Amino acid sequence: MQTAKELRASDQPPLVALNNISIAFGGIKAVDDVSVDLYPGEVVGLLGHNGAGKSTLIKVLSGAYQKDAGEILINGKPVEIHNPRDARANNIETIYQTLALADNLDAASNLFLGRELVTPFGLVDDSAMEAECRKIMGRLNPNFQKFSEPVSALSGGQRQSVAIARAVYFNARILIMDEPTAALGPHETQMVADLIHQLKAQGIGIFLIDHDVHAVMELCDRASVMKNGKLVGTVDIADVTDDDLLSMIILGKTPGSAEEAPS
Repeated sequence: MQTAKELRASDQPPLVALNNISIAFGGIKAVDDVSVDLYPGEVVGLLGHNGAGKSTLIKVLSGAYQKDAGEILINGKPVEIHNPRDARANNIETIYQTLALADNLDAASNLFLGRELVTPFGLVDDSAMEAECRKIMGRLNPNFQKFSEPVSALSGGQRQSVAIARAVYFNARILIMDEPTAALGPHETQMVADLIHQLKAQGIGIFLIDHDVHAVMELCDRASVMKNGKLVGTVDIADVTDDDLLSMIILGKTPGSAEEAPS
């Protein structure tokens, strides 16, 4: 299988391309003519201060907001995403920082929440759901054993595992992750990093929204930095330092440039 870098160098279209996206609220442009793309098996970090526009941009892809201008291409073909249902139909799943898990339910019930498996008699098939849950968790996080406990009893990394398993089980090809390692300890952070590496190996593309430059340097292949609704630039992580990214975030300067990006 070709790497994301090899795919970028080929003629193959990206998994998803957000081209010249703009969106305004009350006359103020939250996102102003921004273009980013994502290839299979790649993690692209979206960085910037609060209000930079990164979350708004990605909510256009997830269907939470509708763009005012620009286009969305999936595998090179234009698509219209008006709501989260349209996003899911295009194999886009979002894992928000809050994870949107039902704390009182176990892992299997959360995996199939709203999409429960039923018996021929129309009853919820708990055993079938647990079997499927064990299968996918065995693939993603073999150390996960707490299948009968409510997710409120799980650690942060284990909860991330459940949320990621739900997305992958329902055929996500494009995954949006909102600060996946926020408030996690080193061991839990490594668990999430391992999950992300597994998803990459399966050809899943990930947009990772984060404030943490160090997390982006460790987890991402490329980083797109936004400031005041505009794209400062997109860089290969292998070619930049933490300080380069911080300069892009704070000053709006791309590495090697003499002038600040327009505000």
